[in-house]
Amino acid sequence: MTRIVLGVEYDGSAFSGWQWQTNKRTVQSELQTALSKIADQEISVICAGRTDAGVHALEQVVHFDTQADRDIKAWVLGVNSALSDDVRVTWAQPAVADFHARYSAIARFYRYVILNRAMKSALFKSQVTWCYQELDADKMHRAAQYLLGEHDFSSFRAQGCQSKSPWRMMHFIDVYRRDEQVIIDICANAFLHHMVRNITGVLMEIGMGRQPENWTQHLLHIKDRAQAGVTAPPHGLHLGAVYYPECYAIHKHPVFDKLPKDVRRFD
Repeated sequence: MTRIVLGVEYDGSAFSGWQWQTNKRTVQSELQTALSKIADQEISVICAGRTDAGVHALEQVVHFDTQADRDIKAWVLGVNSALSDDVRVTWAQPAVADFHARYSAIARFYRYVILNRAMKSALFKSQVTWCYQELDADKMHRAAQYLLGEHDFSSFRAQGCQSKSPWRMMHFIDVYRRDEQVIIDICANAFLHHMVRNITGVLMEIGMGRQPENWTQHLLHIKDRAQAGVTAPPHGLHLGAVYYPECYAIHKHPVFDKLPKDVRRFD
């Protein structure tokens, strides 16, 4: 058996999420079908982090095991020829040592994009969340800094979240304006179900002036999802990149230069 690692980009608009589901179009099922065609055998893939319906990926990382002997280009060009236009394999490489797409990851980066103007977009309606009310990005950024470090994120997890623990380590969270867009870059060791979208919903309330900056701190302390406002829509959310120790030789997104030294010590 050979283990292959892939970088995968997708527009989640027309998918019912990442994970395979009976009679539904998912990224996993489409990718497995294409890989199985090229390998001429059934292929099953494991991803770094599942994404919900409507959520996109700039770089999802997956691995699979196969007995098929194929040139590395076949896992990119060949697989892409068998995929629909809203999914693309961007790179492929043999796995190093005991690499596992999910369990070897030590940080995950998401980006949430908000179009902040009076009118919706005709071109990017599926890639951004629209907010017509003026958002104070600086205020949102200051409010987000209360979330840094290790916390119980119970106020920011979905009711049906199946994680055994609500504790997560938030490495960095930056909120900034780029012309008509307000962008939230967020990185943690792992995320609870809907955690990024719930944080975004809270920060938007603060950005519109409906809540004070320290509301994020208050929500962390009370550990009550019912008090934490709305969940932001899925279509503004993008899985940006996944961080692995240097020994696995996986390409690193420049955003990971912001990681604390105690995380980058694995390099």
